[in-house]
Amino acid sequence: MKNLQDLQIVVPLFNEAGLIAEFNKRLVNVLDSLPYSYSIFYVDDGSNDETYLALLSIANKNNRISIIQLSRNFGHQAALCAGIDQVEARMIITMDGDGQHSPELIPMMIEKHLEGFDIVQTQRNDSGSPLIKRVTAKIFYWLINTLGDTTVLPGTADFRLYSLNVIKALKQIHEYHKFIRGIIPWLGFKTYILSYTPQQRISGKSKFTFNKMFELAENAIFSFSLVPLKIGLFVGVFFIFLALVEALYVLSFWIRGQQNLLAPGWSSLVFLILITGGVLMIMLGILGVYIGHIHQEVKNRPIYIIRTIFQKNRKD
Repeated sequence: MKNLQDLQIVVPLFNEAGLIAEFNKRLVNVLDSLPYSYSIFYVDDGSNDETYLALLSIANKNNRISIIQLSRNFGHQAALCAGIDQVEARMIITMDGDGQHSPELIPMMIEKHLEGFDIVQTQRNDSGSPLIKRVTAKIFYWLINTLGDTTVLPGTADFRLYSLNVIKALKQIHEYHKFIRGIIPWLGFKTYILSYTPQQRISGKSKFTFNKMFELAENAIFSFSLVPLKIGLFVGVFFIFLALVEALYVLSFWIRGQQNLLAPGWSSLVFLILITGGVLMIMLGILGVYIGHIHQEVKNRPIYIIRTIFQKNRKD
């Protein structure tokens, strides 16, 4: 049987050169205090600053640290997958490297895992966050949970502990648009929710822009739900109903011999045409998104490309 490490950490990074040394110091201090063998996998998601050089500086001083450098910026979920695909330990933890995911929570996460939970999922308490962030987060989770087929708890990002069985199951899912936050509850493993208050970033600004949040929400909805297509069906039925009502209304004038009272109705006709055309265009757009996802899946391209994997005394 393969000799597994006790714990491995996956940390995706993008343009975070200014905070790596401080974050790594905090993380290593916590891990060194635990009675477990461990290693850390930093994933450089195509950074265009000095992130990779900063990682090399700490990796050359600690052979427990590996660097996975991607060929370009593939996105947060792809970077997570790049790290997850490299790990195999009894416990695996994914977390961001900006300091908001506190390394000091790791002992408690391990404690809950040892109580029998396959997944220890952290849930962020956003009460102290800026109003705009709280509002956009609520909209994000409302959309996912309203239109999706799985329930994603608000505030549950990618700071979690996985058992080896969960990682093996996760690796079996080969999707181009992989939304890990949705896949985890879909897997159905025993989960503990650990609430925490995020700390301030060590330095710099968040790289998770509104556009990236919108893209993540789109992937979540269209990867886990057929509801948008069903909406089109219901809207179509509704317009057929309106057409029948209109037909009965006009027929009533003919039955009463009052057809001379019927107005030409150009305005209502144009209105119905515009509404119907708008609905058709929306549904064509939704179909286009699904077809686009299918197109990307059938091409079977990898969701990330690794440029190099670096570890002290070894370079692939």
